[in-house]
Amino acid sequence: MTEFNLQIQENSDGCANAKGERLSSHLEDAAPSLLPLKSAIHCINTKGDRLDRYLSQELPDLSRSRIQQLIEQGNVQLNDQVCTSKKINVKIGDRITLDIPEVQPLELLAEDIPLDILYEDDQLLILNKPAGLVVHPAPGHPDGTLVNALLAHCPNLPGIGGVQRPGIVHRLDKDTTGAIAIAKTDIAHRHLQAQLKAKTARREYLGIVYGAPKTESGTIDLPIGRHPQDRKKMAVMTVEQGARLAVTHWQVLERLGNFTLIHFQLETGRTHQIRVHSAKMGHPIVGDPVYSSGHSVGVNLPGQALHAWRLKLQHPISEELIEVTATPPAHFTKLLEMLKRRTTL
Repeated sequence: MTEFNLQIQENSDGCANAKGERLSSHLEDAAPSLLPLKSAIHCINTKGDRLDRYLSQELPDLSRSRIQQLIEQGNVQLNDQVCTSKKINVKIGDRITLDIPEVQPLELLAEDIPLDILYEDDQLLILNKPAGLVVHPAPGHPDGTLVNALLAHCPNLPGIGGVQRPGIVHRLDKDTTGAIAIAKTDIAHRHLQAQLKAKTARREYLGIVYGAPKTESGTIDLPIGRHPQDRKKMAVMTVEQGARLAVTHWQVLERLGNFTLIHFQLETGRTHQIRVHSAKMGHPIVGDPVYSSGHSVGVNLPGQALHAWRLKLQHPISEELIEVTATPPAHFTKLLEMLKRRTTL
């Protein structure tokens, strides 16, 4: 059971604040998608705030529906009394305790799913992920994922980097294609994660966007967090609102009329980062069902035209530089060729 204490306080300016302290270290096991909650004081206006709305603001990586479920199941205490009403208003001086039950482990099964292997040795594996393949099991996707395929390909993988996500070092969205690295040993997992944290691993993407950027290159340095209304989306927000720093470098590769082929390089790796940053700069990724208008471009796309093109990292044992390039999928190439033909007409 993971427990949080939240206490609404009043600062010297008379503004309501919330102080949250993480009391246990089982957060990743209880809620893998929830980022660690650091002790902090946030200046908020609590007047009239419902309990569920207040908690969703303080814990942005828990969906509001999940918070409402926790309240209804008696996992929330208000001033040391169990509270099952999501509509009750919180006020200055209230103390809230939230218990998150331990998640029941999913039963991971090996599945014979074809893998496009770009590099493999006894320490790591780099694949070219197709569109439509979810990386790891989650509610709504209990099987048929990349993890299920990896368990069939690498019998010794279970337990590497965590039970629910064995071997997974970084993720790609379901419909984003391209290079993804998998650790086959604990040493490799720790080493690769350290490279991502230190920003020494290089992840480069190709994306086709709507419109024509005014400049040839740039850097988008805008924090990204969970969308306050639509919990399935991410959005550019402030760090004070719970967002995390996000930096994307981009450069125009080819202008194709009202479309542009762009090279992206990630400095950070937030959920939907390139998709959110592209939309924010006014040039969403073509085919993105969440962050673009979604109008037809004449090619049947399975999702966003975004491809993890190149991956550069240091081998965890030999320390040699590994550079792998993933060939874009047929639908990406077809779209690009069609846009080039239109431009020459």
